[in-house]
Amino acid sequence: MSFSRPLRALRPWSLVLGAWSFRRTLLAAALLAVGTAAPAAPLTLDDAIRLALQKNQALKVSAFTPQIARANVLAAYGAFDPSLNLTRTRSETTGPGVAAFTTRTAITDDYRLSLDGLAPWGLTYSLRGTSENVHGSAYAFSANYSSFGGIFLTQPLLRGFGFGSTLAGLRIAKADRGISDQQHRQNVIDTVTGVVLTYNALQLARENFRIATLSRDLAAQLVDQNEKRNRIGSLSDADVVQARARVATREESLVIAARTTRDVENQLRQLIGESTFAINPTGLELEPLGPAAPVTVDLAADLKTALDQRPDYQSARLGVTRRRVSSSLAQNQLMPRLDLVGSYGYSGTGYNFSASREQVLDRDYRAYSAGLVVSIPLTFTEGRGRARAAKLSLRQSEADLVRLESDIAIDVAAAAGQIQTTRDRVAATRTAFELAKQALDSEEKRFKAGTSRTLDVLQLQEQLAAVESSQVRALADERRAVANYERELGITLARRGLKVE
Repeated sequence: MSFSRPLRALRPWSLVLGAWSFRRTLLAAALLAVGTAAPAAPLTLDDAIRLALQKNQALKVSAFTPQIARANVLAAYGAFDPSLNLTRTRSETTGPGVAAFTTRTAITDDYRLSLDGLAPWGLTYSLRGTSENVHGSAYAFSANYSSFGGIFLTQPLLRGFGFGSTLAGLRIAKADRGISDQQHRQNVIDTVTGVVLTYNALQLARENFRIATLSRDLAAQLVDQNEKRNRIGSLSDADVVQARARVATREESLVIAARTTRDVENQLRQLIGESTFAINPTGLELEPLGPAAPVTVDLAADLKTALDQRPDYQSARLGVTRRRVSSSLAQNQLMPRLDLVGSYGYSGTGYNFSASREQVLDRDYRAYSAGLVVSIPLTFTEGRGRARAAKLSLRQSEADLVRLESDIAIDVAAAAGQIQTTRDRVAATRTAFELAKQALDSEEKRFKAGTSRTLDVLQLQEQLAAVESSQVRALADERRAVANYERELGITLARRGLKVE
């Protein structure tokens, strides 16, 4: 990406200053320490954006959010992972024996190996193999093995039935992932826009410092001229005092401009990832920015682009999707539980495990079951409350989406209007600067001829400085308007060839 160099409007009238005094030159250099010591290569706007994307601390924090959301999606998929379970239990029951004052003991050793899981439509399954050994004095100390191998199924018919209910957690996690992606993308856009605006603001601050310096030196030059004419008696002491007073006033403006420049530079340093700030750092050398790139405004097409590209709008749409899933799930949970349960497999018995297992493997004895499980809450208070809250949240998110569409339309129109306004300001201030420069040249000639007052020259000097300051501010505001317009449309990254991974 290349940039043309800006117009240096103040240079022609600065030629009238002549040689500055050595003392004032040293003061100006000290105040402008934020921008005069230049590194080997200037920091371009593209370089600043690249450094911000690599090192900006806020972006580093924001980048974790999409990763966390993806991990949550993985966890939601994990609800459908089958699990291998092994159970070993031993129980002992003691009761009265046949003879008086005797007891008998029944000992049960239970072994269970199962593969359990959940299907996306709500079915829970268990592929199970069990073996139970009942022995002890109650069984004459002989082993009695009962084995089973088969499948157990539970299918909800009302509450928890279907893909909508079972996949709700996964769908919410995916919506959250999309929201986090859009929020991070918005943070990237905001950071890039912030770099563009701050880079532009720093150049504006340095231009204002330059204008304040030249304005102060014009007043200082006038002081020198007045002092010379005062010494030969051709000018009054009041004219000298007036000129000196204006120099003091402009010195204050120079100090304020230098402080502003330093503060804006620190903001840029923070955006590009610097974490230490020296008291008197070497100033960043910036590549001059040219006039703003021409922008063609088409409100109807731009509004459509904004609705397609803006991360905040896409995030709001995903929020509606998320609320819709939650509301559907809450409505499903209002239903009573009606589950169809069943099992099918083969069983075997014997005096040892091997014999009972062989009967299962040979499928000698079939075993199956089927039934219904019904569970009806008495009041549904909790479910009704959650369903009502979920429904209201859905309506709220839908209303907020409509509100956001209206805001976007207004923001896009306002941003487009700013582009035209700043263009008109640039043209107006360019004309005003040329006229103010001519007026000052004429007044200085009259002053040298003795037909003008010191106060008149000082006023025109200040007017020229104010007009040029307005001109450079209008140029900066035009670049700012374009950057804000691209942000309102959500095309900041696309215009600069950037992508969020």
